[in-house]
Amino acid sequence: MVSVRFLRFASLITLALGVTFVPAAAQTPPLAALDQGYRQSFEKWKAELIQDRKQNWLTLVGLFWLKPGENSFGSDQTNALVLPSGSAPAHAGTFLLQGKDVTVNLLPGVSASIGGKAVTAAKLDPDVSGHPSVLELGSLRMHLIQRGERAGIRVKDLTSPAAEKYRGPMFYPLNAVYLVVATWVPSDGKKVVEVPNVLGDVTATPVVGEARFTLGGQQLRLSAVGGDAAHGLFIIFNDMTRKTGTYPAGRFLDTEAVKDGTVLLDFNRAYNPPCAVTPYATCPLPPKENQLGLDIWAGESYDHAQGRH
Repeated sequence: MVSVRFLRFASLITLALGVTFVPAAAQTPPLAALDQGYRQSFEKWKAELIQDRKQNWLTLVGLFWLKPGENSFGSDQTNALVLPSGSAPAHAGTFLLQGKDVTVNLLPGVSASIGGKAVTAAKLDPDVSGHPSVLELGSLRMHLIQRGERAGIRVKDLTSPAAEKYRGPMFYPLNAVYLVVATWVPSDGKKVVEVPNVLGDVTATPVVGEARFTLGGQQLRLSAVGGDAAHGLFIIFNDMTRKTGTYPAGRFLDTEAVKDGTVLLDFNRAYNPPCAVTPYATCPLPPKENQLGLDIWAGESYDHAQGRH
């Protein structure tokens, strides 16, 4: 499933592969053939990526950082958390922030539930707990996120038209040149790298290990900051195409399991973080170690002129 490892830490040219986008200035290497089985596997993977975005990211309609004490919410403009018009009562209740603990309190007559059970008040488990409490209020779904010292409420609207309007991701033509077998060097458990995010926070993150490989005549390495060797690795990286053809803040790459001391880096499946499609995500950025000094014209591209889809 696309983005699972991340959730744990989820001119157009028509080709037989689907929709792709190639900047006119792109100096791509010669295309190397890939068999039909690979192409079918790629199309299945891309369909999962699209489904993940439609279900988990394109339905987001808000992200509100809480202040200590009571934070009122509802559709009226006087609330601290103003929900979309018509999606909720004018005044629905409050989120009470005490330290890192958040409790929701519903006003009399407001119908809401968590896990299918009606609630009037409840302490919320955050996303970092692995079992976040999801407050259901009409078509809205709200849950608590924690980022550094911040606590926020992320809001999803199941009726949001954004998913329906989504044009889908744009990819460069598939190229076997970008299927790279890397040597896997596991970490000793002591190495950490600083992983920033779009909020400006920096988190010291343990390195699972390094993938060492050669591409474009250069000897390169990428640190995996998620996943594991047995099930697959999660890598956040950037390359020089960020200036004109790919998402400026970096891309994600998931791998399969490590086999016989090697791991396949399939840059055709490099994909943009959720921040590329919604302003309500808090994406991690590549650590300095993963900022490559060459062009990788593969994977998901990005229309710099249009910006976020």
